[in-house]
Amino acid sequence: MAERVIAGSDHAGLVLRAEVVRVAREKGFEVEDLGPLSGDSVDYPDYARKVAEAVAAGRARFGVLVCGTGIGMSIAANKVKGVRAAHCGNELEARMARAHNDANVLCLGERVLGLGLGAAVVTAFLEQPFEGGRHQRRVDKIGALEK
Repeated sequence: MAERVIAGSDHAGLVLRAEVVRVAREKGFEVEDLGPLSGDSVDYPDYARKVAEAVAAGRARFGVLVCGTGIGMSIAANKVKGVRAAHCGNELEARMARAHNDANVLCLGERVLGLGLGAAVVTAFLEQPFEGGRHQRRVDKIGALEK
């Protein structure tokens, strides 16, 4: 069975979210797209919560959230216990978020990245394994902050 990615956005992230879905499927992931389906204004915390709770519950290995800048999604998603959401603006940040922080939710800004760079950031995030080792101790300390 393929690993799963759950994607969501607000109205400012519709186009990049569609690209995220395409890239993840191309990489062999099963994708659940939580919407929204139109460009009508919605509240980003609602979609951040849906995606973050699904990842925290184990329904998917990764979540990807898109809004105008990615900042609001990151703030909201990180409120959910068990989520390590990383707001990434380039491929290096995406690789390091996975390799060193075991990030499980990627937050992107459509107005900042555009489609080409957005696709490259998603690819870097999905392809990079967590390095474990000394980084696991640090990730465990992040988890301890939730208690």
